[in-house]
Amino acid sequence: MMKVFEANISHHVSDFLNEKLKQIISFEIANQKMFDAFGIKHFFDNNDELVTLKEIISENNKIIEEPDRAEYGDFQTNADLANKVALHLVSKNISPEILIEPTCGKGNFIITSLKNFNNLRFIYGVEIYKPYVWETKFSIVDFFLKNSKSNKPEILIKHCNVFDFNFSQIAKQYTTKDILIIGNPPWITNSKLGSLNSFNLPPKANFKNHSGLDAITGKGNFDIAEHITLTMIKTFQEMKGNLLLLVKNSVIKNIVFDQNKNQYKIASIEKHCIDCKKEFNVSVEASLFYCKLNSIPEIDCKEFNFYNNKKIYQIFGWLKDKFVSNIETYIHTRDIDGVSPFVWRQGLKHDCSSIMELDKVNGHYVNGLKEVVKLEDGLVYGFLKSSDLKNTVINQTRKFTIVTQKKVGQETKYIKSEYPKTYEYLTAHQTYFIARKSSIYNNKPLFSIFGIGDYSFKPYKVAISGLYKTFHFTLILPQDNKPVMLDDTCYLIGFGKIEFSVYALILLNSETTMQFLQSITFSDAKRTFTKDVLMRIDLLALAKCINKNDLQTELTRLNEMYSFKLTLDLWDEFINEMTPVNIGQISMFA
Repeated sequence: MMKVFEANISHHVSDFLNEKLKQIISFEIANQKMFDAFGIKHFFDNNDELVTLKEIISENNKIIEEPDRAEYGDFQTNADLANKVALHLVSKNISPEILIEPTCGKGNFIITSLKNFNNLRFIYGVEIYKPYVWETKFSIVDFFLKNSKSNKPEILIKHCNVFDFNFSQIAKQYTTKDILIIGNPPWITNSKLGSLNSFNLPPKANFKNHSGLDAITGKGNFDIAEHITLTMIKTFQEMKGNLLLLVKNSVIKNIVFDQNKNQYKIASIEKHCIDCKKEFNVSVEASLFYCKLNSIPEIDCKEFNFYNNKKIYQIFGWLKDKFVSNIETYIHTRDIDGVSPFVWRQGLKHDCSSIMELDKVNGHYVNGLKEVVKLEDGLVYGFLKSSDLKNTVINQTRKFTIVTQKKVGQETKYIKSEYPKTYEYLTAHQTYFIARKSSIYNNKPLFSIFGIGDYSFKPYKVAISGLYKTFHFTLILPQDNKPVMLDDTCYLIGFGKIEFSVYALILLNSETTMQFLQSITFSDAKRTFTKDVLMRIDLLALAKCINKNDLQTELTRLNEMYSFKLTLDLWDEFINEMTPVNIGQISMFA
């Protein structure tokens, strides 16, 4: 194997091209010969490419180390996996006439398609990285040199940005043909590619119609593969055929979620999970996304293990107006899917941990810069992170934080007069606050924080980590007669009475709640639990169906374990607290 134009080329292909092209001086003539022999259109773009190729292959060429393009989300599909994918499609009796690979890379999907699909008449491959364009062309030549009797479709490997290629023209040209869209789009977000100064980006457009606030908070940062997949679906949904793309699991979830609204003409939606560590040596959750085009829209997705496709693992998607991760499990707990009577909140956000988060060493506060800090205790509160929420009950914290506001946007000038030591400390480290990158701090008072409100100062809280995948809720008690704060990776509800907090804890840690959450959350999500997920837990419905004996048994266990002396005397008051006023009024006159 040698390198030409930074692309791998076998000696077999190199020798062939050297022999066939050495007397040719016109790239147009060379292109005609390559088309006649291999069906590849526009093999050379100009005479310079022809001359350079001839010079390189006529002499011994040194191996050039291949650049690592993983930072661009470029994980090339190996030939073995590509072949298994093609055979999987063959097993579904799929035999396309038109094949499109929107980001063809080194061409392994194209080669395996030539090998396995006998009815191909046209192949379109698009690739922005020129060395891969050449490698794909060389691989096609190599395939036909070894398989001279194979069907030779017309092939165009186009060097351009996938977002600049006119796919709609293909849809118009081949309205009656059977099409297959196949490939492995980049596993990267638009913001990441932008930071790498990549040109392989879609036009600046809000393709999912997010509001300005959602864009600011990250929902405007979408996966490039998702954009490509949706472009393929929208462009070819009226054509007979199929789509199979290797994308991150989050992309598949998003497409199925939005399908309820979009109603694209796709059906038989499937997710075939692969082992990315084995196939690409990366720790990424990705799968093959398959759907049938030109169909009555469907809004659920069957999950399989790609290496053993005989049995459906589970089905996720929409059940009436609810989006769930496991429809079968969800059916048994759907009665508690509603609206939480208590509003779930995220913990506080300050983006200045080295200054705002403190340890206590020998009675003194120490910040993240290892500085001993002298502060009044008034604005210092115990502080918990996701990693701290391991126990069922917490009454001591390992860290502390400075809480500068009681509500978002509150003026912070009061700190100077009421807490001079704290003000002096914060002012001395003012540059850290100014350097915060998030736009949420723009035009806000100095030392501002977010995720703060009346709920933050409730003495009793029930919380769960948004980052960890443990279906376990924690009761947080006051420390030194002050409420404990949580960071923004945690979600919480606050209570003024310990009884209410313990009742809520028992309900949330029940088997019913666990099964319900398992049926609506996705294990590969960046955050297993979000506010949207937690707000679906109807604690009132759960409280009404719980067995009173089971409730008492669990309360007794907590009393013994944590030296509580709680009873169920306030249970009815707790129920009333969760009951909407209008429902209560109706029941009075029922």
